[in-house]
Amino acid sequence: MAHEVRPAYLEIHETGPEQYSVLWKRPARGNAVAKIYVKLPQVCQDDSPRASYGVAGATVQRWSASCAGGLAGQKIQIVGLEKTLIETIMRFERRNGATQTLRLMSGQNSFVAAKPSSFSEVAGVYILLGFEHILLGFDHLCFVLALLLLIADVRRLIWSITAFTVAHSLTLTAATLGYVTTPSGPVEALIAFSIVLVAAEVVSIGRGEVSITARYPWTVAFGFGLLHGLGFAGALSKTGLPNDAIPTALLFFNVGVELGQLAFVAGTLVLFAAVRRIDTRVKMAIAYAIGVIAAYWSIERTVGVIM
Repeated sequence: MAHEVRPAYLEIHETGPEQYSVLWKRPARGNAVAKIYVKLPQVCQDDSPRASYGVAGATVQRWSASCAGGLAGQKIQIVGLEKTLIETIMRFERRNGATQTLRLMSGQNSFVAAKPSSFSEVAGVYILLGFEHILLGFDHLCFVLALLLLIADVRRLIWSITAFTVAHSLTLTAATLGYVTTPSGPVEALIAFSIVLVAAEVVSIGRGEVSITARYPWTVAFGFGLLHGLGFAGALSKTGLPNDAIPTALLFFNVGVELGQLAFVAGTLVLFAAVRRIDTRVKMAIAYAIGVIAAYWSIERTVGVIM
C-alpha cells in the first residue's frame, strides 16, 4: 500500500431524457469501506436497486435513476466526504458526448452538474493525480533514490532516469489500455524486490565490486521501469479514466508522474549539493536503510499474494 493514492470515483451517464446510469466506486481496505455516499438531488429517484460488488481495493455500486428536469444545474452531494481525507473524481457525461470532469478535494462534498469538461479541465485533474501519486509513492521514490546513489556520473544518471521514464511510460500505457494484463499482487511484490536489488548494488559498488549494473545502469533502470509502470497503471485503474478522454487523461497522468519524479530528483540533488559531500559510507548506510524497508515491503506483499 506504500504508493497508493485511491480517490473515490463517481461516473454519471445520461442514457435518455432525464434518465441516468450511475457508477460509484469507494476505496476499501479488506471489509472496511469508506463511509461516503452519493446523494442525488431531490428531483431524482432510483429506478433500480443499487447493486454492489467488490473489486481490487474498492467497492462499486451501479444503479439507474430518473431526474425530473435533468441534472444540469443540480447539486450532487458526496455525504461524509468532508469528514475524510479522501478525494473524489467526478465525471458526468451527456448523451451528446459532452462531459464534465471535476475533482473534489478533502473538505468539499458537493458539485453542480453544469458545463462539459474542457481539455484543460481533464488535463488539470489527471496531471495533479500523477504528481501526487509519485510523490506519495514511497516505493517508487526509494527506487529512484537508489539510482541516484548508484550513479555518480551526471551524464549516466540522466540516461538512466530517461530509460526509467521511457520504460514505465510504455507499460503504464499498455496496461491502462488493456494490451497487458497482470495481477497487482505479484507486481507490487516484484517492485519492492527491485528496490532491494538496486540497494544491494549500491552496497556492492561501495565495497569496490564491479557488476553489469555499475557498467550499464540504464539497462537496469529500463528493465525495472517496465515493472514500475505496471504499478502506476494499477493505481490509475482504481481511479478510472473518462471514456471520451482516455488519451488526454493518460497522457497527463504520465506527465504528472514525470513532473513529480523530476521534482524529487532535483530536490535530492540540491540536498546532496548542500551537504557538499556524500561519501561512500553514507551512501552505503542509506542503501542499507532502503534495502531493509524494501525487503519488508517485498515479504509483506508476497505473503499477501500467497494468502
